[in-house]
Amino acid sequence: MFLAIDVGNTQSTLGLFDEGGALVRGWRMSTNATDTSDMLHSRLWGFFAKDGLSLADVTDAGVASVVPALERAWRRCLGAHLGHDPLIVSAGRPYGMEIAMPDPRQVGADRIANAIAARSTYGAPVIVVDFGTATNIDVVDAAGRYRGGAISPGLMLSAGALFSRAAKLASIPVEVPPAALGDTTEHAMQSGLVIGAAAQAEGLVARIRDELGTPDAQVVGTGGLARTVARATDLFDAIDPDLTLRGIREIWLREGGRP
Repeated sequence: MFLAIDVGNTQSTLGLFDEGGALVRGWRMSTNATDTSDMLHSRLWGFFAKDGLSLADVTDAGVASVVPALERAWRRCLGAHLGHDPLIVSAGRPYGMEIAMPDPRQVGADRIANAIAARSTYGAPVIVVDFGTATNIDVVDAAGRYRGGAISPGLMLSAGALFSRAAKLASIPVEVPPAALGDTTEHAMQSGLVIGAAAQAEGLVARIRDELGTPDAQVVGTGGLARTVARATDLFDAIDPDLTLRGIREIWLREGGRP
């Protein structure tokens, strides 16, 4: 079985794939840059034991990380378990997709994984909006090339800044309000955060489609808050929470892995 690990700034997502490529189990854990390889192994063992699975069944693994210290810790953890190095998705490597940017090394591992999985699943052109710590927009053009995108503060990052810097505004549930015109402070904040995130995505995607000359480019939402934001817009052709994990597995296959 193949274990894919997407290490984000706030949360890490893990997905276990069977021999046929089906995602059979997924887990989320908080990202802690001080975790050692032994601590990561303990967390892994706990996830598998909780669900009645055996960690011994994992024969290969891949990691896409935006936290360098944890990339090293996961490499040691998985290498010790597997007896060989896991795949580490490297920023800037194309993995069969041309990166049409001045400096491909600037492209994060998770963004390449998203683009590869999106092109494989939905074709090209395709635009991915990933709602994580940051909101990333990744663009694959009609020729199947990665063209870049946009990066903005994520919904929860914006909410945290609002709650901490505005003394009279308490924390609220992050959900879609009844209307954009908030008739209470809570609804007004929800409008600004959730509907605001949806409107930002709509505006950026519209401009990107126009600049590419591809008004029919499909739009895929992913990330922890994609379903929440999707309730406030009809922008998305699909919501695909496992996109990054599938991209990691596809990169592993492209690099010579065997299902």
